[in-house]
Amino acid sequence: MSIPKEPRQLMINLMYLVLTALLALNVSAEVMNAFFSLDRGLLGSREIVEKSNARLTESIAKVAEAYNKPENEKYKNNAMEAQRISQDFVKYIDGVRSKLFDIAKGPSTNDPTIPKDIRNKDVTTNLFINEGLGKEIEDKIIETRKQLLALADNDEATSAAMPLDIEKLPANTKMKNWAELKFKQMPVAACFPILGKLQSDVKSSASAVLNYCVKKVSGEDEIRFDSYEPVVSAAKSYLIRGEKYEADIFLGAYSTQADNIRISVNGNGLPVQAGKAHYTAGAEGLGEKKFNVVINVVNPLTKDTKTYQKEFLYEVGERSVAVSLDKMNVFYIGVENPISVSAAGVSSNEVKVTPSGVSIANKGGGHFIVTGTTPGEASLTVSGGGASTTFKYRVKRIPDPVPMLGAKHRSGSMGNGEFKAQGGIAAILENFDFDAKCDIVGFEATYLPKRQDPIGRQNAGARWSGDVGELISKAKPGDSYFFDDIKCKCPGDPAARNIGGLAYKIR
Repeated sequence: MSIPKEPRQLMINLMYLVLTALLALNVSAEVMNAFFSLDRGLLGSREIVEKSNARLTESIAKVAEAYNKPENEKYKNNAMEAQRISQDFVKYIDGVRSKLFDIAKGPSTNDPTIPKDIRNKDVTTNLFINEGLGKEIEDKIIETRKQLLALADNDEATSAAMPLDIEKLPANTKMKNWAELKFKQMPVAACFPILGKLQSDVKSSASAVLNYCVKKVSGEDEIRFDSYEPVVSAAKSYLIRGEKYEADIFLGAYSTQADNIRISVNGNGLPVQAGKAHYTAGAEGLGEKKFNVVINVVNPLTKDTKTYQKEFLYEVGERSVAVSLDKMNVFYIGVENPISVSAAGVSSNEVKVTPSGVSIANKGGGHFIVTGTTPGEASLTVSGGGASTTFKYRVKRIPDPVPMLGAKHRSGSMGNGEFKAQGGIAAILENFDFDAKCDIVGFEATYLPKRQDPIGRQNAGARWSGDVGELISKAKPGDSYFFDDIKCKCPGDPAARNIGGLAYKIR
């Protein structure tokens, strides 16, 4: 910019420069003040987290005292140690903040909580980089994180939830280490919220450790006073006349140290050992039987008693055998036909199944796989516990699949573009409960152009061959296409079967 010769214009330009400088100074002051506002906000957040951590530590101590065992005592002490470690780190950073405050020429006149020299970048670089305080802070962070994580048994989930850590340097940074990244050429005002965030991070990291300790003292198998339901674990729920009904009765999610549980059946108290009571009743007479279970639980923390009640049923019957087909009422050739076999009052290991007209494989636990090869009739003879019954079934081929264009289009009209986008013909097994797939062997394709003679081609396989693909590419509104003599082969088929044809009008 050239210097004006007229004094009045020169004065105007100088005033503009001064105004610009003043505006820049005002913006800078606002930015500096924002740093301290952020630092005060972090302090408020730390106080909230600290109160939450104190409540967690108190809860852990109460639960550990209520459920007195060595593991709970360990995690109670770990929780208290996590609080001490975080407080020590906060005090250490407070010392760094005080030192930085003094180096920045102490309290300012307008606000004694803010130092005078808030824009100075040299003092921070000298303190944290040249004098090595930044490296000292880095080592302190690493050691503190290691100590806290050890209190959580180096749990990976807890580690991921701990924000106190040394982050990696950005890919394109010129900074040599973490200390330079955080403090080099940073104004004094910017360093205070950085230090405040470290204090917040250690509080949040302590919270992660405390949450881990809460889970451990509560335990996966401890009694939790929220919602309960009595549970009966019986050897059998269907008995043979003359046998005895036996069952273990306990509260879901029970504790082996739960001395605070009382269990009764039909008003009669049962002895409780390791959180369970054993109930025995005779299986007299056929039919349905009932018994009423009442469980009283005393909360070891509040001493309040809660009562849980439920009625249970079992049935007394004669010995018998049964076969249940898990899929259909027939056996299909070419697929695995799962069945379930049961014999009342007989262990599944003692049940024997003898097939005729099919083969069978025992999968254990009363489950079998039946495989058929020839259409007709088959039988299964089930024996066990002195009983024997023969069941008869039909053996059939897999039903004919439905031909479709592109696995979803039946015969009818179709848009020109959509028709050309199809890649071939599929054989779809509708309403068939087995995991089976039929493959297209081939078909005859006929192209009937509008007002012209038809053109026919043979196609091998499901997808368009070269010749048929060329016919498909010629489709235009008014043309017709016919796919006849569509043949496919399903699992178990000795030869291909004809499943009909398809016809489409192009629009």
